[in-house]
Amino acid sequence: MGGHLIWHLLQKYDKVVAIKRANSRISQLEAIFSFYTDDINSYMKRVEWRIADMLDEKSLRESFNGIDTIYHCAAMVSLGGSGSAITDINVTGTAVMVKIALEHKIKKFCFVSSIAACGHTLNSEILVDENTPVYPETIKSLYAQSKYLAEQEVWKGIKSGLNAVIVNPGVILGFSGSQSGSARIFSLVKKGLIFYTPGGSGYVDVKDVAIMMIALTESEITGERYILVGENKTNKEILSAIASGYGKIKPFIGINRNLMLMMGGLAELIFKITGIKPLFDREAAKSATNLSGYSNEKILKTLQIKFTPIDSCISGVCQFDRKEIN
Repeated sequence: MGGHLIWHLLQKYDKVVAIKRANSRISQLEAIFSFYTDDINSYMKRVEWRIADMLDEKSLRESFNGIDTIYHCAAMVSLGGSGSAITDINVTGTAVMVKIALEHKIKKFCFVSSIAACGHTLNSEILVDENTPVYPETIKSLYAQSKYLAEQEVWKGIKSGLNAVIVNPGVILGFSGSQSGSARIFSLVKKGLIFYTPGGSGYVDVKDVAIMMIALTESEITGERYILVGENKTNKEILSAIASGYGKIKPFIGINRNLMLMMGGLAELIFKITGIKPLFDREAAKSATNLSGYSNEKILKTLQIKFTPIDSCISGVCQFDRKEIN
């Protein structure tokens, strides 16, 4: 997400300041830039890197010098991470970011949350929106808990005078140049995937998220949150669209929830024994079999920007990936 955001910011500004850890590689950002341009180096030169870590308040504070606008995309997903690490980075790290933003009198703060932090409806046919109640005690996913609690830190900052907006993207699809996040789905289907799971969720093109984040941050809007979902799709629809993009057979064998949970538990056990990070765990298995739909009515009314059709997004990623392979 951060890489695509940097690209779109560079379309408007001469320079973007970005933070990275001392041991982070920038090759993934170069890969993302290659999705948009062949002139990668000229854009990379316009990124000013500052070394900081979400767990190091001193380095974060130094990275804020001379900055008036913050886009906070940094987070840790639950797969393969311990509970303390997720909480430290997603919740405590966000609290520190908000604290420093208030100290530096930052003009605008944009926080990337997730639909995982939104409420849930008992009827899957009723769309979740920004006003759907959230009951913290019912949030079972560790990642969802961390994003919900991180949002609370931003709301505290808003009450203390921070001009901020919160975005809750759905499952973000786009070229990432990595094998993490939703990129794993593309990788699995490209190898040939005949299985699909029940359920579905809200999906969004990464380019749309970046564009809407910038539009909201540059507006006078503050103290609002927005669900960013282009379309609600079933898992089978998403996997079938990716299979079509790669010229592969569409998945045709359904796997039920109980089997997925059993496989997730087995994957966790293997991870504990071997240390090899699994493709999914029980949390991912639950997520893969849930069915929820999300409303984008608020953001459409606010910005009047159209979302990219999800099939078009998937087709573009597959086409670029196949070109890179060739």
